[in-house]
Amino acid sequence: MKENLFVLRENVPLTGSVWQMDLEGDTSAITAPGQFVNLRLEGKFLRRPISVCDVEGDRLRLVYKVVGEGTRAMSGYEPGKSLDLLTGLGNGYDLAPAGDRPLLVGGGVGVPPLYLLCRRLVQQGRRPHVVLGFPSLEEAFYQREFLDLGATVDLWTQDGSNGQKGLVTDGMKAAGEYTYVYTCGPEPMLKAVWQLSETSGQFSFEERMGCGFGACMGCSCKTKYGSKRICKDGPVLVKEEILW
Repeated sequence: MKENLFVLRENVPLTGSVWQMDLEGDTSAITAPGQFVNLRLEGKFLRRPISVCDVEGDRLRLVYKVVGEGTRAMSGYEPGKSLDLLTGLGNGYDLAPAGDRPLLVGGGVGVPPLYLLCRRLVQQGRRPHVVLGFPSLEEAFYQREFLDLGATVDLWTQDGSNGQKGLVTDGMKAAGEYTYVYTCGPEPMLKAVWQLSETSGQFSFEERMGCGFGACMGCSCKTKYGSKRICKDGPVLVKEEILW
């Protein structure tokens, strides 16, 4: 874990409520897809945990949804602003068990951490199949970005306004054979993916956090192997250890 000042380079909307933030700074503590940063906001006691969407050199990309006062304030930040970040938090995804044809399943703001994962898998010569799920066309993002990486991409919307009508679980059923599952999204979606998945996999969980680095124990959850802290021992858990 490192605490560093980053300079905001770009902060633009992707949808009506989802924003993309590009920053520049010391990214050396970010070592795996699926890790997150904890961002200090002016006037707020607790930092805001945001998943890493992409990292390259000293460039860091975050994609976040405006859901409250803190993220609303973030959406108003202008280029040139300095931001205090804790980086290198969480365990991230392990690429080793992916196999040749991993399935990446993302719902809503669970999609961003899968982007860096997909890019790294493609760089290793694997052939990821990405299933993205959103409520509607207005809330969909990053389909083109995954396609540009060379992945197979299926878009599913609950109202059928773009892509295919249905849930990500419908996309899993239609995906054909796969060697491993990586997923991130709301907990009901993760449970459905867990129940349907035909292989082992890694599941990234969201949880309210206090410190973000394992000291306060506020984000502990029970697993088959005892209690784990989502911020430090997670956010990624292996399928076989998850208790619902």
